[in-house]
Amino acid sequence: MTERLGHFQMEDLDRGVVAVTVPGGVYVGWRMFGYEYDTMASNVSYNLYRDGIKIQKVSDSTNYLDAAGTASSSYTVTAVIKGAEGAQSPPATPWPQNYLSIPLTPPASEASGPSYSPNDGSPGDLDGDGQLDIVLKWDPDVPMTDSEAPVMSNVLLDGYTLAGKRLWRIDLGPNIVSGPQYTQFSVYDFDGDGKAEVACKTAPGTKDGTGAYLSKGPAANDDDSAVYRNSVGYVLTGPEYITVFDGATGKELATIDYPVPRGDVSAWGDGYGNRADRFNGGVAFVKDGGVANGLPSIIQSRGYYTRVTVSALTFRSGVLAQNWIYDSVTSFANSAGAIIGGGDHSETAADTDGDGGQEIVTGPLTIDSAGTLKCNSGMGHGDAMDVGELVPGKGISVFSIHEALGGMDAHDGATCKSYFAITSPGVDTGRGRAEYVGAGDENGASCFASGMNSVLCADGSTSAPSAGTNFVIYWDADEWRELEDDTSITKANGGTLLSATGCASNNGTKKTPVLTADLLGDWREEIVWRETTDAALRVYTTTDVTKRRIYTLMHDPTYRAQVSFEQSGYNQPPHTGFRISPNMADPPKPDIYVR
Repeated sequence: MTERLGHFQMEDLDRGVVAVTVPGGVYVGWRMFGYEYDTMASNVSYNLYRDGIKIQKVSDSTNYLDAAGTASSSYTVTAVIKGAEGAQSPPATPWPQNYLSIPLTPPASEASGPSYSPNDGSPGDLDGDGQLDIVLKWDPDVPMTDSEAPVMSNVLLDGYTLAGKRLWRIDLGPNIVSGPQYTQFSVYDFDGDGKAEVACKTAPGTKDGTGAYLSKGPAANDDDSAVYRNSVGYVLTGPEYITVFDGATGKELATIDYPVPRGDVSAWGDGYGNRADRFNGGVAFVKDGGVANGLPSIIQSRGYYTRVTVSALTFRSGVLAQNWIYDSVTSFANSAGAIIGGGDHSETAADTDGDGGQEIVTGPLTIDSAGTLKCNSGMGHGDAMDVGELVPGKGISVFSIHEALGGMDAHDGATCKSYFAITSPGVDTGRGRAEYVGAGDENGASCFASGMNSVLCADGSTSAPSAGTNFVIYWDADEWRELEDDTSITKANGGTLLSATGCASNNGTKKTPVLTADLLGDWREEIVWRETTDAALRVYTTTDVTKRRIYTLMHDPTYRAQVSFEQSGYNQPPHTGFRISPNMADPPKPDIYVR
């Protein structure tokens, strides 16, 4: 652990060296840590060793093509900071192809129900070894979509190392309904002990990773044999909890009542439990008691069609406690009455005002880092959003598409001041994306929604490239972000860069991956898909040599928080807190420390 010199608590990762056998030798990539980043390239360089012998000093990037490398080579990397060489990284031997296979242990199919498929994932260093692991949700093959009848099968969470070891399995039990809107799991080191915890909604009948029923707090005396599902599968009564589990063992560490209970479900906008059970969740560095201390909070949110609530909780010194709760019932926008439809099918986090505490963006709303309403764009509920520096030099912006108003908009994340808005009332715009993806985006990211023209986020003027309607990913040698859909990665201007034969996407027509994040190697992202047989995950990495040098994106607090929200609701790709594009400025040095 390094001495705390920065503000935001980040993970103490290892060098993340990855090597891949490619035509012409072996590609090698590694991490630059955020705290060692220096805009003066001469102050930070890296020595690359093959089989214990130094083969190259690299100062202009964090990757290299070793033309003399072979499948049996072994690589280590050291950092040289202002002339002083640091410790050797753990060794890495080349993968035979551009992906790592993680074998899975599929749950047994239920006699009266469907089989399971691996679904969304979220990363965290579960065992404290400096390597990122994956928490994986298993959903029944036909999970409910909330407005349809539920599937009566338990939701399961697994913890896997990248080496393929299953650490534990948590069974959320019969009183947690399956589907994309239900189980949003927060994964991070919340107590600062160097190992990640996992937090999610639980109920009577939940078993932790040791196989024991929950036994702490309100779960100590509940009835674990009780099944609260009604005749069509909805759970409208019974206790609701949130539980923190140990990342290494899956053992229950703390359980409290869920911060916003369902109460009378009709108060959420319908009488059968659809709108009461719409959830989002992740991790954010919000304020504690009004103070921006850079520590992580568990974020769990309930409702977005009508009533919108966002809860921030802390887990420190073994105690799970409420930090703050935002509730639209008691918060008003411009004295115009209660906020209705103030949430999207996802949410995310970013420090929109630069005060060291991250805000929660629900779509049209920005909830201040202290838990009060910051602003409301007034555009209402939507299915997709992007939050980042979408307008050069203007700080954090929000892009979203809309249901009742139709169309799309981009607005300032701190004030909700509009950059542009294109509406189409009565048209439910279902897909959209905003990102720097190609020539024409120099003055702003492309904002695109299905059925509409691509425009610049800065002012709504015409833009040449389209950011597509699904995921985006940093993949090839340039700084434009590529488009990801189903099991392929393509350039915005055409051309397929990767087609993952033997893999499948998730979440029906959404066709999303298990996870995208900067898991290994240099600053570009890895993508995780499930194999079509559901017997393994594949972690794909790029092998294109780039001259762009950026510290690991996982040490950018905006990106790291947004990765945690990626599994939530209708999955959305993460964004950094600074612009990445060919004409970008040098990234700011992140104000972080590691645990």
